[in-house]
Amino acid sequence: MEKKIYTLSFLLCLLSKLQGICKSDIGLGYALTLATPAEFNAGFVGKAYIIQTEQTEPSFKAALAIEANEGRYSCSIEVFLGDVKVWSSGHYSKLYVFDKCVLELTKDGDLRLKGRKKHVGWRTGTAGQGVEKLQLLSTGNLVLVDEMGLIKWQSFNFPTDVMLQGQRLDVATQLTSFPSDSNMFYTFEVLRDKIALFVNSGQVKYSYWEYKPAKNQNVNFIRLGLEGLDLFDDNSHKIARIEPERTERTQLFRFLAVGNRTGNLGLYSYSSEKGKFETSFQALNDTCDLPLACKPYGICTFSKACSCIKIATKEENSMDSDCGEEISGEKRRSLCGHEMLGLDGVKTVLKNGTRVNNVSKEACKEMCQKDCKCAAAMYSEEGCFIYGIVMGVRQIESVPRLSFMVKVPKGGRLSDGKSGVRKWILGLVGGVDGFVILLVLIGVTYYFIRKRRKNSLPADSQSR
Repeated sequence: MEKKIYTLSFLLCLLSKLQGICKSDIGLGYALTLATPAEFNAGFVGKAYIIQTEQTEPSFKAALAIEANEGRYSCSIEVFLGDVKVWSSGHYSKLYVFDKCVLELTKDGDLRLKGRKKHVGWRTGTAGQGVEKLQLLSTGNLVLVDEMGLIKWQSFNFPTDVMLQGQRLDVATQLTSFPSDSNMFYTFEVLRDKIALFVNSGQVKYSYWEYKPAKNQNVNFIRLGLEGLDLFDDNSHKIARIEPERTERTQLFRFLAVGNRTGNLGLYSYSSEKGKFETSFQALNDTCDLPLACKPYGICTFSKACSCIKIATKEENSMDSDCGEEISGEKRRSLCGHEMLGLDGVKTVLKNGTRVNNVSKEACKEMCQKDCKCAAAMYSEEGCFIYGIVMGVRQIESVPRLSFMVKVPKGGRLSDGKSGVRKWILGLVGGVDGFVILLVLIGVTYYFIRKRRKNSLPADSQSR
């Protein structure tokens, strides 16, 4: 069914092109209506391409799109590079429609999306500014221009999760990516002293990758060039470039993106031989360096498997696990008066926890224990770092004077009648580590069974 939907969308563009509509610009008074399916289809994606650049494939195309989303249909204007979505008007706030979606460029120059009863759900706000037409530039920038060709509105000013070749991001701007199965989200941000990747959860955010120019130079803006991501200072002088090894560069970069699943930052180039985009550079090449390689309260092991921190409850003498659960605001508020448990051979990849210098390990432990918003702390020679989430935890070789501490429920009695904190353990949840342990246990069990059987045989039987 989904394949038919995509085929229908492509035919709409062909029919429009035969009528002279699917071209490089759209004039005032243009309107296009797409109807939603009569019944909700969870896999539905429908697109009507309205503008296409005249480049060789992959070219840029703009479309009016309707997509099934959370039990409803959302409507947006989208820009594609080949089959890759590189911009959407509904990236941050979706417009939900019931029976139809209308795209129009009004006679006074306002580009709008409307739903039922002519309700305007999205607009450029350019009415009365002399707009003459909507264009899609060869860079993928969707623009509204006046009769002199001056840009009055452009999609490049509203970045999503993709940065295109030639696009510029100034300080305090960012790319944002939303994982489909999480309340957390990723941001790639341009700061004065660096560019960085952040994971955001509720009111807290932590960086997990950073790049700083040499000699502490200030960053004013960044731009994706022909050979990599360039950083510029206040005088528009290039001060740094991010690029892969020269031996790996076979194609020019076409876009930079923050992955909505991993949160990794990648530069992508098009392979004409394979007919698809491929990663030419990744900020993080080790899976365990990603913040959500394992879910909250999970530990990424040497074998790239995920191990969970589990708790034995006195009521049922069973194992309850926080691994995989989102850490809600209510749960954070419940962290008052808990105790701290130290875990050896692990650390977090999150970099910018609240730092406290010149304190002992015990003082660091006590600070987190008394802070209702603290979920974990890491103590090292660099200082004490306080975190509001338990995330990005990975297994490492033991490091002297490095301790990662997790806040655990306080008090209570275990099933053996002894008082104290509840017992926390690491429980393997699959992967190579668990498989190896299982094989060892089977081997040991088999050995003892064979040995017992041999010892139980009569002496004459053993001598045969």
